[in-house]
Amino acid sequence: MLAIKYVMLISAVSLFLLAAGIVIHDLLGDWRNRRKTEAAGQPHTPEPIRWRTSVALVLLAWLPLLVAFSIAVVPSGHAGVRVSQLSGTLTGTLYPGSHYVLPFIEHVETFDMRDKLFTTGGEQQSKATGHEPLRVQAREGLSLGMAITVRYQLDPHRLDYIQSHLPQPVETEIVPPVVASAWRELAPNYTVREIFSSRREEVRQRAAEVITKKLATDGIIVKEVMLRDIELPPEYAKGLEKILLKEQENDQLGVQTEIQQKQVRISELEAEAQKVQQVKQAEANSASKVIEAKGEADAMQYTLPLKQKQIEQSRLEAEARKESTIKNAEASAEAKVIDSRAELERRKLLADAEANRIRVTAAADAERMKSEAAVLKQSPLLINKIVAERLSDKIQLMMVPADGKFFFASDVFKSFGAGPAVQTDDPEDPTQHAALRASH
Repeated sequence: MLAIKYVMLISAVSLFLLAAGIVIHDLLGDWRNRRKTEAAGQPHTPEPIRWRTSVALVLLAWLPLLVAFSIAVVPSGHAGVRVSQLSGTLTGTLYPGSHYVLPFIEHVETFDMRDKLFTTGGEQQSKATGHEPLRVQAREGLSLGMAITVRYQLDPHRLDYIQSHLPQPVETEIVPPVVASAWRELAPNYTVREIFSSRREEVRQRAAEVITKKLATDGIIVKEVMLRDIELPPEYAKGLEKILLKEQENDQLGVQTEIQQKQVRISELEAEAQKVQQVKQAEANSASKVIEAKGEADAMQYTLPLKQKQIEQSRLEAEARKESTIKNAEASAEAKVIDSRAELERRKLLADAEANRIRVTAAADAERMKSEAAVLKQSPLLINKIVAERLSDKIQLMMVPADGKFFFASDVFKSFGAGPAVQTDDPEDPTQHAALRASH
């Protein structure tokens, strides 16, 4: 909306400048032509000026200008009301933003909606800030200077009333006299001392209520009324200071007296408490002794039966231990008998197993010896082989044919003299021949 307003304003200004430029251009052209004709001594013929075009542009420029004037902008932190030239202030509040108004008939009056402060200063602050203190009279007729601050805000819903009925600006025309009159009406009901010390907060609250009520009728919202400082008359201040010192001394003496009285009372209470404690302790001791005696008497009634039960229990336990010992001895003897029988059975089984092993071993040895005898009977040279093997593990044996026709080793043995050749004595096997060669 704001961009449209600025665009319309720029368009209107541009059209006004264009119309003025056309007229000026035509006037300058006519002036140059007149100078040329006068210098040449010829009669001047005036050139036509485009008045109609300029007037049309001016009339056309009023259209965007009216559009721009019909847009009113209320800035942030403000509010406004429409004021008509025909009917006065219109109802309704315009909040921050863009709004439509009738150009040249309505305009917008804006008001600052942020919190405002009305301040009166003390005697020392008035020199620095320029705010004079508010002078009021107490009940004694003495003049007091008050440093007051009132924080307030305009009611946004009643801006039309403020604009049409109240003098402007409200900050200087309405608030100061209302605040001053409220304090000056209230102060004569109290003494200087009450305003200064004892009833100061009460005075401030009553003044705040009166100020809030009066300003609320005019569309002003009061948020806080502060009484910052009070200036007393010099003579009264000196007398009040002396009185306050005397009262302070009196208060101190009263406090000390109360403390001493409380200490005496505390001592009395402590003595009474100690007395009561001793009585209670004696009563408790006597009661405990009585209870202890009764307990012992009651306990004796149950002690004898208990002792008898304990003796009976001990006798039963002894008999049980004796019976247990006898049974354990019998069980141990029976276990030893069973162990001896088991040992005899085990030894018998071992003897039978050893005899069986010897029989099997003897049968196996006999069978082996029979087979070896048969083998040796067939090949007697095996005896030499067995003897040679058992003599040393470095002796190597080789079995060769007896005739050695197709075996070259016999010639080698013969040439090297490796060892004697032994021929079997068995006439049934003339083809077998054994050679022994010992190598170390």
